[in-house]
Amino acid sequence: MRSYELGIVFHPDVEAPDVTQAVDTVGQYVETGGGAVTSVDVWGRRALAYPIQKQEEGTYVFLKVQIEPHAINELERSLKLDENILRYLLVHTEG
Repeated sequence: MRSYELGIVFHPDVEAPDVTQAVDTVGQYVETGGGAVTSVDVWGRRALAYPIQKQEEGTYVFLKVQIEPHAINELERSLKLDENILRYLLVHTEG
């Protein structure tokens, strides 16, 4: 398995208590591909650098995940279809 960092900006309509549920949903996407979430870092609600889908704010969450490379396409497909996610970025980390 390879290590990745997954940065997600959730829609501002996702309130603080619901963020943990949304993060759990993303964790299920990772586990479906045979991976695991090793750490979660919630930065909270912040202003966006530019409007995304007419939104000025979003909730930032960063996850460190272990997943097989062949499961990345399905993970990204699930992230694109999730209406609570404004943007995401998946980056391979060394080590």
